[in-house]
Amino acid sequence: MTAPLLALDALEPLVLQLAAALRARRWRLATAESCTGGLVAAACTAVAGSSDWFERGFVTYSNEAKVQSLGVPAALIARHGAVSREVALAMAEGVLRLAPADLALGVTGIAGPGGAVPGKPVGTVWLGLAARGQSARAELLQLGGDRASIRAQTVQQALQRLLEAARP
Repeated sequence: MTAPLLALDALEPLVLQLAAALRARRWRLATAESCTGGLVAAACTAVAGSSDWFERGFVTYSNEAKVQSLGVPAALIARHGAVSREVALAMAEGVLRLAPADLALGVTGIAGPGGAVPGKPVGTVWLGLAARGQSARAELLQLGGDRASIRAQTVQQALQRLLEAARP
């Protein structure tokens, strides 16, 4: 038997901190995920009571899904690539337009083993964070390991950045 892709119970302490910070501000969270395939949303909703603070999650794996579901401009993807600062920000901002949430995450990356392009190796991940009334921001992660490891590290980093953004 193989190990699970992501040990959700190991993330529980971090998710509980995020939940407390969101509840303290009366904020709701929504996510848009590509390379993580909904793992951030799964980590959040693995905790009982998450319906108090987790609004919804979008899995927009294809470029078409990013355009149709989140309103990411196709020209932006053509110009910068799906794995870019610009697209991660557009994903997060798209979530805020669509969902009654106060904090949003957009995550896009190359988990591998294929998909690398010049200047964007496997392990390149962009996190976009948007909060109502604040400027959106993005962060580049350069992660190592196999596909499962890159995805797990991305979820951990995304939850940590969300916690930082949710703290008053």
